[in-house]
Amino acid sequence: MADSFYDAFSPEEIARISAAGTRVHVPQGWSPIWERTPADKAYLILDGTVSVRQHGEEIAQLGKGDIVGEAAIVNHSLRTASIVALTPLELIHFTDEAVRALCEEMPSFKAALEAVAVERFGAR
Repeated sequence: MADSFYDAFSPEEIARISAAGTRVHVPQGWSPIWERTPADKAYLILDGTVSVRQHGEEIAQLGKGDIVGEAAIVNHSLRTASIVALTPLELIHFTDEAVRALCEEMPSFKAALEAVAVERFGAR
């Protein structure tokens, strides 16, 4: 799939990023991220689809190859949206410490996160 978050990385970098997180399964209907809560985790979607919701209204759907929850970590802010699993999800869970460490260790990771932020939030 084009435009995957992973498209910006070499296979070695993908392995390093994947190793920094933990694979998790999330059932359909669950919400791993809640609006207006602290930024303590981010997820890379390996399989499945999520609804991104602000104030209960869907503003986007994201799927395989997308990262969620990163903006609040990078911006040191509360969550701006909730994420609800529309299908069962296969994710890589990253702690906020893991995201910050990857940003420090891999300039390409930080650049990719910033590009996602500009793409998602730059038009507002």
